[in-house]
Amino acid sequence: MAHDWHDLTDLTGDRAFVVTQVRLKDSGIALEGEFEPPLLAGLRYEDQVFVGEFVRCHGSIKHMEKAFGVSYPTIKNRLNRIAGRLQLVQIEIEPASEPSDEVLELLDRGEITALEAAERLRR
Repeated sequence: MAHDWHDLTDLTGDRAFVVTQVRLKDSGIALEGEFEPPLLAGLRYEDQVFVGEFVRCHGSIKHMEKAFGVSYPTIKNRLNRIAGRLQLVQIEIEPASEPSDEVLELLDRGEITALEAAERLRR
């Protein structure tokens, strides 16, 4: 029997699940039925923590590198994997070209100034 959310996400893994009962603590009230959990609830606990920290730091990959002690590519790969599981909104976005991604990475890490970044992006 799962005792907390971490145990539940370990148990379910990447498999879809439904909630069949919700009990309000200290009230004796319980609801039964089939409730679809939100998409975020379908992520493993560790990925939920990762997404929460990403939102808390306003999407700063530099912060995420420090918080999790991993490299930029590791953060990007994990974000891409999670994003693949969370298609909340269907919109068409043109992928950024490689050079602009690199310029933005340098700017985010403080390795170039905003003026320098703007100049490089104009080229």
